[in-house]
Amino acid sequence: MLNAVWLETFVTLCDLGHFTRAASALNMTQPGVSQHVKKLEQQVGQPLLSRDGKSFIPTPAGEAVLTIGRRRQIEERQLGDALQNDEPDTGEVSVACSGSLALLLYPLFLDLMSAAPALVIRLEAMPRARVLEGVADGTIDLGIVDHAPRHARLEGDRIGHEELCLIVPKTSAKPKTMADLETLGFIAHPDGYAYADELLAANFSKDYPGADRLRQRSFINQIGQIPEPVARGLGYTILPRSAIDAYPGRDRLSIAPLPRPARHELWLIQRKARILPARTRKVHAMIAQTLGSP
Repeated sequence: MLNAVWLETFVTLCDLGHFTRAASALNMTQPGVSQHVKKLEQQVGQPLLSRDGKSFIPTPAGEAVLTIGRRRQIEERQLGDALQNDEPDTGEVSVACSGSLALLLYPLFLDLMSAAPALVIRLEAMPRARVLEGVADGTIDLGIVDHAPRHARLEGDRIGHEELCLIVPKTSAKPKTMADLETLGFIAHPDGYAYADELLAANFSKDYPGADRLRQRSFINQIGQIPEPVARGLGYTILPRSAIDAYPGRDRLSIAPLPRPARHELWLIQRKARILPARTRKVHAMIAQTLGSP
């Protein structure tokens, strides 16, 4: 690593072309400038200046060092500008969560981006394990998961909870028994089996046969389309409330009341000890407000 102070002195000297002017610009003595150049030459192991009386020109090694020095000055100015201009409406923010939450959040992100043309929000729906991995390795700024993070590089805030809902067609009678549900038939989806084991087992414990034995009416893996067959009266399904709220045909669905509700916590996570830029803090606040407990 080149000494930053000596390098700054060398660049200033080459830019001004005179030891006295360089000393004045740097608030140093002329021998001090000469000493910095000598020390930098010792560090590089080659002469950096070809002297002819009081004038000088950089050697090939000096030209290479000068290029590095000027590049560092540019980078430091850019860094200073970035630190001074941490704008909440400029830059990129990446967010990862479940598919149902993505359906709920993305329209709100579009509103933010419409109001701030220089703000870019990247939203990706992915399984919980990938959310944790992405936030831990720094490829994702913010993640939403259903448990407190236990990873050593992660921290988070509990921002609320999300209810699992038994969804039936609006035109159907409210199911009172497992037999009523079997008559309708299950609209299955990738998370539906685990949801069924959690919600139906708690509320129909005597008659619930297990997710693998439910009478399956259909299967679909597109989160935004899962409520559609239910809205058309083809069966029932189980989804987080966010997926229902984001569905355009919400008025054709009914959430069946159950004595034992199932709720999942919502944790908004980030890389531990990371100081978030203003744009990420803005998105963080919007997510927390949207998903926060009433």
